[in-house]
Amino acid sequence: MQGQRLGGRYQLEEVVGGGGMAIVYKAKDLVLNRQVAVKLLRPQFGTDEDFVQRFRREAQAVASLSHPNIVSVYDVGQDEDIHFMVMEFIEGSTLKELITAHGGLLPAEAVRIAIQVCDALEHAHQNQIIHRDIKPHNIMIGKNGRVKVADFGIARAVTSQTITQTGSVLGSVHYFSPEQARGGHTAEKSDIYSVGIVLYEMVTGELPFSGDSPITVALKHLQDPLPEPRKINPAIPQSLENVMIKALAKDPFMRYKSAKAMMEDLETCLSVERRNESKLSLMSDIDDEETRVIAAITPEMLEKSKQDSYTLYRNEPATPPKVMTKDYEDDDEAYDDEEDGEKMSVWWKKALLWSGIGGLFIVLAFFGFNLAMNLFTVPEVSVPPVVGVTLQEAETALKNVNLKTVPVEEFNEAKKGTVYKQDPVAEVNVKEGSTVTVYVSKGLEEIPMPDYTGKKQEEAIEQMKLDKFKAAPKIVTEEHNEIPAGEVISQDPLPGTKVVPMNASVTLKVSAGKKKTTVPTNLVNKKWTLAEIELRNRGLDLGSITPEGSYEVAEEGIVLRTDPAEGASVVEGTKVNLVVSNGKYPADTKIKPYPIRVDVEEGIPAEVKIVVKDARNKEMEVVAETIAESKIYNVEVILSPKANARILLYVNGHESLDQTVYYNE
Repeated sequence: MQGQRLGGRYQLEEVVGGGGMAIVYKAKDLVLNRQVAVKLLRPQFGTDEDFVQRFRREAQAVASLSHPNIVSVYDVGQDEDIHFMVMEFIEGSTLKELITAHGGLLPAEAVRIAIQVCDALEHAHQNQIIHRDIKPHNIMIGKNGRVKVADFGIARAVTSQTITQTGSVLGSVHYFSPEQARGGHTAEKSDIYSVGIVLYEMVTGELPFSGDSPITVALKHLQDPLPEPRKINPAIPQSLENVMIKALAKDPFMRYKSAKAMMEDLETCLSVERRNESKLSLMSDIDDEETRVIAAITPEMLEKSKQDSYTLYRNEPATPPKVMTKDYEDDDEAYDDEEDGEKMSVWWKKALLWSGIGGLFIVLAFFGFNLAMNLFTVPEVSVPPVVGVTLQEAETALKNVNLKTVPVEEFNEAKKGTVYKQDPVAEVNVKEGSTVTVYVSKGLEEIPMPDYTGKKQEEAIEQMKLDKFKAAPKIVTEEHNEIPAGEVISQDPLPGTKVVPMNASVTLKVSAGKKKTTVPTNLVNKKWTLAEIELRNRGLDLGSITPEGSYEVAEEGIVLRTDPAEGASVVEGTKVNLVVSNGKYPADTKIKPYPIRVDVEEGIPAEVKIVVKDARNKEMEVVAETIAESKIYNVEVILSPKANARILLYVNGHESLDQTVYYNE
């Protein structure tokens, strides 16, 4: 299906995951131009209309969840026979991949992840959504380190349908709770148990219960004691082991009362004060006299009880009473036997009479119970959809089906005065007379603008997301000599200004670091006093002045070079060092006179020119005259270890000598 377009807008790109129920693709939302994850139901489930309806309802319910640690559901739809769900795409890896790669995590990192998972579950539980399939495979770790819990909704839809049709238990056997293993009712505490298994695997690198078959693992969840985590990893603090012991109690009543309670315990479990706390001990035996929740008696249970009684009555008839007899020696024996026979007959008649009365009582009791059940059974109605209408319209719609309305006003981006959420959700069957909570929008909430100054740019942007600012801030950089680069200097709107986060446009002015300038490019060959003025004009300071011999510059105090070099980009206030001429040649200089004889015919004048190029690195004309007689010139040359000298003689414009003078001669 790679390359296929769903719903006219979701372009499937590549498979990034999947399981027994669905396949997940990385896709492109062509309308909003963003990456998304698209989950496709496998064909064998897409043909079951009842399952599809449950899947849609649960997906819509989960789409109402809004939490930074829950993968957002954007859309749910159908394209021909393909049913799909569109979700937030997370760049990163699953927690399972992380555990496999590292063989376990450090306690601090494991606790950080578990806290965010509990926070997500608390939000879901508050909205009557139970995950039922918490495992490392469904926990995403983004590249920024944020934890995201995935696969909300699909777990609930699949579980409900599977139990209805087959009586089997759905879930990942290594992570589900004892009540899930029994096929019983699953609630929030089943998710808490699963988080305990995930936390155990994170800190030990192992699963607490494993086996050759799912049945074996399920039985261990029900029967086997929890292997102590600290025996596997002694680095685990006792306080952290206590969290796992409580979360993994086989009796749900012994676990944390909520995901929030577990999260609060996790937040302090690594503190210095708790590291050496005593090991937690949970009482596993249940007192027969304690107050407990027991299953209600149903007509089915009564029918089964009646059938069992009827079977017992047919297969095991009452045993007649044992008659005590004795021998008589007189003629009254026959009379006594006749009297005893009459007594036995009377007893059997009484027994049959009481048996009939008892049977009649059971029959009448059964029919009476059924009649009472029918008289007192409250009919069910389907909750109508009221999201998007006014409170008055919602109350009317609910009243029409004999349901009561409980309005709750909250700030929300929906239009003021309209219902943006309902509980229970639409199309759920409830008893007549039940209450439906409708959440009515008070409009967008104005809050005092938070203060982001002094924070790093990335930290400020992340905090803005948590503060529910929808639009990313505009970033303006400015050089600043005191505030470090990357730190927020100021903001618009100012802190404390009333704003609506969903609509606010925020500008953050971020420091680009100290102001910069360049070293002037006209300092060399100037007097150092003039160079200093140029540096001050650029916001730079004069550093050290180092005299140095020069072949080329004979005048003392002339700038030979700068450090940093001319044209370099530097921070304002940087000190620039100068190297200046000391008016002398370097110490390794050799000065050599070289004699050159020029012969001319007597009486005939000749033009003589002598040119020297030596360590001074320029051609210098040292002789230029007209002579009428032969003459010897002593030409002085400057030599360095890296530069020899060259002497050129021109007579009447013609080169007559090209002589090299070497440093080491």
